Order: sequence, then structure tokens, then C-alpha cells
Amino acid sequence: MSLTDTHAMTLTPTAPGRWTTTAGPEWRNPGGGLWGGYAIGLAIRVMEAEPEALGEPLSLTLTYAAALPAGELDIRTRRLRQGGSIGVWEVEIHPAGSDQVGVHAIVTMARRPSTPAFAFASMPAAPDPESLPSPDMMMPGASQHFGAQAFERRTAEGFPPRPSTDSRSLAWVRSRRGPWDKALLGMVTDNSAPRAFYALGPTVSTTTLSLTVYLHASSEEIAAMGDDYLLIECEGRVGGGGASDERSSYWSRDGKLLATSEQLAWYRERRREPPE
Repeated sequence: MSLTDTHAMTLTPTAPGRWTTTAGPEWRNPGGGLWGGYAIGLAIRVMEAEPEALGEPLSLTLTYAAALPAGELDIRTRRLRQGGSIGVWEVEIHPAGSDQVGVHAIVTMARRPSTPAFAFASMPAAPDPESLPSPDMMMPGASQHFGAQAFERRTAEGFPPRPSTDSRSLAWVRSRRGPWDKALLGMVTDNSAPRAFYALGPTVSTTTLSLTVYLHASSEEIAAMGDDYLLIECEGRVGGGGASDERSSYWSRDGKLLATSEQLAWYRERRREPPE
């Protein structure tokens, strides 16, 4: 079985720059639309399959224009520019047979050269993941919601979210779907609770507007992790006028920064029905 089959993202080419796939119901959020992380993984997976693309995904920015339904999807890829080492591509994901864009992505592909490495950031301190309770012990049934069926998450601090002055959370996460790769690493960047919950509590509804992922680690470095845990540090900075932001860092157990992400979410208070 290929990694594409393992991740339930079997791609069928229908014409140059045109693909189809089937998103199973397991990728749906409780609200009905597909989990945002699925679109991230799909954009990476289709670029890995695109025969005209050179290198590997380095960064991508997704705009969530409309909710995607589970079921048949159409994907379109288009090269915007190709240089010696860097290529820029556009990816659109549509409901099958529709011209309405559900998710739009700009993907930067790169042939990674050998250059001196450096790092200013350092991994936050966290207890070993094996010392933390499993999610099935803390929240039975949680593996069925919000993409958690793809990942096992062990919280070190900051979960479940409660209104406070601190939005920071730390969690160890590993894949339930085989060894890490770029698609799975991209998908996990949409696996943290909305930061609006840390300010206002669960009385708000939220949806992602845009999300940018920077995949610092190479494909080989990600593959070397196998199925080990990675550490996610997530925090929000500001919210107002319906929009809130968050940023996250993703670390290997040995302290290598694998990826970073920035997300803008739309939030609003849920209407409270008056008592009868």
C-alpha cells in the first residue's frame, strides 16, 4: 500500500494539471465540512504528484474560501513561475463538477541546496510524552473529531482551553497513519484548539480564513522521525472585529524546528436561545 493510499488521498489524474480524489467522511468536522488540515495535506500531496513540479514543498498559504464537502473533489494545479531552484504553484480544490473554489493555495516548491545551518529558536521544556496520559484516557471518543483521528495528542499544558490571559499550549503529537512525511506535517498545523477559546471560552464559533505553513525540515529529515512524537507550541496574540490570530512551532524530540505556521481565524459568539 502506498503512502497516498495510507493517507486516504488517492489522486487520479484526468488531464494536465487536473486531478480527482475522494475525501472520506472520516475527514469531516462535526459541523459537516472537511477538516482544514485535510486540504493542507491534499495540496502537498498533489504537488508531490505533479510531474512538472521540481523539488519539494517548502511553504504554502491556503485561503479557505468555502467549506468543502466530503466526497468527490476536483483539484487543479497551475505553475506560476519556475526558477533555477524555486517554483511557485497555484492549487485549487473544488467540489466535484463545481467551478466554486473551496480552498485556494499558493505553494512554493524548492530544490534544497546544501548550506550552513543555523538556529536562533530553542525548543521549550516539556515532560516526555510517555509520561502524559493518552487522549483516550482524558477524553473518550475524542479521536473522532477535528482531525484527531489522524493524530494522537498528549497535552503537556494549556488544554482544554479556558478563558484566561495566557493562550499558550504545549502538546506532543504523533501520527496514527504511519510515519511522518510532508503531507502529515502540514496537516498537523491545523490540529490545535482555536485561540479564541482561550480568551472567550467555548461560547464562540470559529473557522479558519487563511493558514501559512513553513516546512523548514527536508523530506529526508522528516522521514528520519519515523512515527515518533513531535512537540507543538501554539499561542495567540490578538483578536477583535471577528478575527484572531495564532502561531505555532513544531519540534522533533531532539530539538530540531521542523515547521512553523501562522493562522488567521474568524470568530463570533454563538447566539443564546432565550429560555422557554
